[in-house]
Amino acid sequence: MKKLGLLFLILSSLLYAEATIYFGAGYEYNNEIVSYDSMEETVNNNALKIKAGYGDRDAYAIEFAVNYVDNRSSIFDTNDGKKYGFDITLLKAWNLGFVFNPYLKAGFGAGYLETPADLHNGSLTYGSFNLGAGCFIPVDKHTDIELAYEYKNVSYQKLDLNSTLTPSSHLNTLYIGVNFRF
Repeated sequence: MKKLGLLFLILSSLLYAEATIYFGAGYEYNNEIVSYDSMEETVNNNALKIKAGYGDRDAYAIEFAVNYVDNRSSIFDTNDGKKYGFDITLLKAWNLGFVFNPYLKAGFGAGYLETPADLHNGSLTYGSFNLGAGCFIPVDKHTDIELAYEYKNVSYQKLDLNSTLTPSSHLNTLYIGVNFRF
């Protein structure tokens, strides 16, 4: 009975919330420090992000994002290729009466990197835990500019199934984009 009551309260609060669906796109600059077998490699790449979300610019939101990284660096092999991924993020924003609305976010992601270093698949999959902070700068009721910093703790799959070593990285991202709310 308690669960049903809690569900009713949550659903009724959605009726009075000013949540909207929004779509956004933007540019990311990535700085990644990859650690593998006593090796540490730093790579910098450009990326594009397309996202869709549901929420209120002044309160809570959930976002689904697709990332495309134009990888021009050799991380595991000199012929490493593009990197594709997706993220699911929960976001908490505040309207403090300033020109911008600050927010914090947390989530997780997954994706793959095209690389011949994995002889079996030609790509390495990865998972990530994401934390970030940023702000929305409202342009009007339906549009805002977004500035953000995001940290991702990334774990790649093993390059060799017989190895006990798992590559990992710390990914720092700066993001600038625009959101359209409906």
